This record gives sequence, C-alpha cells and structure tokens, in this order.
Amino acid sequence: MWPNAGIEAEFRRKLLCLIDEMHRSFLYWIKAAYRADPPVMAQDATPAVQLRIAVNKLAKRWQKRFDDASKDLAKYFATAINKRSDRALKAILKKGGWSVEFKMSAAMKDIMKATIAEQVGLIRSIPQQYLVNVQGAVMRSVTAGRDLGPLAKEIEKQYGVTKRRAALIARDQNNKATASMTRARQIEIGIKEAIWLHSHGGKKPRRTHIANDGKRYDPAKGWFDPDPKVKRRIFPGELVNCRCVSRSVVKGFS
Repeated sequence: MWPNAGIEAEFRRKLLCLIDEMHRSFLYWIKAAYRADPPVMAQDATPAVQLRIAVNKLAKRWQKRFDDASKDLAKYFATAINKRSDRALKAILKKGGWSVEFKMSAAMKDIMKATIAEQVGLIRSIPQQYLVNVQGAVMRSVTAGRDLGPLAKEIEKQYGVTKRRAALIARDQNNKATASMTRARQIEIGIKEAIWLHSHGGKKPRRTHIANDGKRYDPAKGWFDPDPKVKRRIFPGELVNCRCVSRSVVKGFS
C-alpha cells in the first residue's frame, strides 16, 4: 500500500509553517537589535552579554513552541494515516471478496502510541540544530564586530537545512507509519503473504530492495535484507528513507 502523498504534504506544510515563523522571528529580532546597537562590541563585553541572554530567551521560547505543538501534530499525523490505511486495505480486500470491519486492536493501539511518541520526539528535535547554530552565529558575529549581512546569510543557510530536515521527516515517517499500520492489519486478518514493491524513486535506491521488487514474503516475519550494512529481517519502509511498500496477497484475488 503506497503512502498517501496528501498526508505527507499536509504534515510537511504544518512543520514548515512553524519553521517559517521561527525563522522570521529570529531575523526580525536580530535585525532590530543590530540597528539599535550595532556590534562594535569587541571592546565592550556588556552588549554582547545582553544580546546572548536575549537570543537564549528567544531560543527557549521557540523550543517550547515546538514542544507544545508536537503532541497535536503527531496525533493528527498518526490518526490520518491510520484512517487512510484502513480504508485502502478494506477496499483491496473487498475486491477479493473479503468483508472486514477493522477495530482499534491492542496491536494497533501500540503502533499508534509508538508512532505518536516517535513523531513528538522528531518534531521537538527539528528546531534544535537551527537554534544552536543561530545562537553561535550571533555570538561570533557580535564578538568580531561584524555587520548584519554575513550573519543574515548564515541564518538563511540554517533555515534551509532545517526545512530540508522537516521534509525528510514528513516523507520518511509517512512511509514508516503507513507500512507499520498496514502490516499490523495484515497479521490481524491472517494474511500470510505479501509482495514487496520498490518505489523506483529516490536518488540513491538500495540495490537489494530493487532486487527484491515483486517478490513474496511473510508480513509477520519480514524479509532478510542481505545488504552488508543491514543483514537482518526488515519490513517495507522501515529503513531511513525507504519508500518500499507491500501488497497483500489475497486468496482468490492476488
């Protein structure tokens, strides 16, 4: 079952909105501080200390903002994928003559909790590198008495890095959560075989995954990946940036 691009796009959009707000906040405040007190500060440590305190407060405020938003965002994400994966699997099974009504089983509850917990941690981690690097850049700029131009460029660079990381998280976690929830449902209804499907996407596809495209495996056990860096049983979408999915083998239909 392929991950839903709409869910990924909406999750990414929500993350980028937060990142954009944070970035604009830092740029606005830092530009205002530079205009009010240009950094001729190598001879006088007091303004640098005051600026460091102010930047630290701003960083704490934005970290808290991400922390507060993480639970609602993670719950939205996990719930959207759960509903979509159940609908898609039910439609597939219906074509094969199977009529099922999925309930929130113990296994699905565990996966939902694990998915939400993982998302909370990842969302909270998104601003950390940005905040640390921007704080460091501001202090280096101030103590060296530099102008605003180079500092603004360095902050923009960190902004780009943070946006790319958020996009990776949205895509990767959409793949993982979809695969995990689909696998749990496959096991619940007694599906013994699934077909491994490679997405044929990405700049650096895993060769072993390409070789396994179209082959059958047990969704309860996974597939043994012979890649020297892996060498263990895995499931579609489990490895970082893996876009592989599974297709259930339904008796009388597949």
